[in-house]
Amino acid sequence: MVAPPFSLHELHTNNVVSLADYKGKPVMLTFWASWCPDSMKDLHQKNQLFETMDKEKLHFLTVNVTGREGKAEDGPRYIQEQSYRFPVLLDEGTKTYDAYRCMGVPTTVLLNEKQEIIATYNDKSSFIDIMKGVSYLV
Repeated sequence: MVAPPFSLHELHTNNVVSLADYKGKPVMLTFWASWCPDSMKDLHQKNQLFETMDKEKLHFLTVNVTGREGKAEDGPRYIQEQSYRFPVLLDEGTKTYDAYRCMGVPTTVLLNEKQEIIATYNDKSSFIDIMKGVSYLV
């Protein structure tokens, strides 16, 4: 299945980022909410990955599901408190989350260079399982 297109504001730069910007490169896309303990654990692990990974081989994007937050500023505040520097896209409510048929947070979606969904991992998936999926992309 081809990944649903999106164009969302990036938290750190306020630029609009589109999935089309990453055509030809594999992408790891993670949907999350700041109140979720599983999201907190997942983002901590993903931050360690982001800090050490080859960003030319795999593009890493996160999507704060603003429609699942208590207040719109909760996600951005959490990212600032944790000093995370990975790209954070701000969903328009749950529009992108719903387009990807997510059932909970965190949800990680792996896209190949053709922007086809090759795997989806839900909140019960381990970081190791996600990394095994990534190994097929890079």
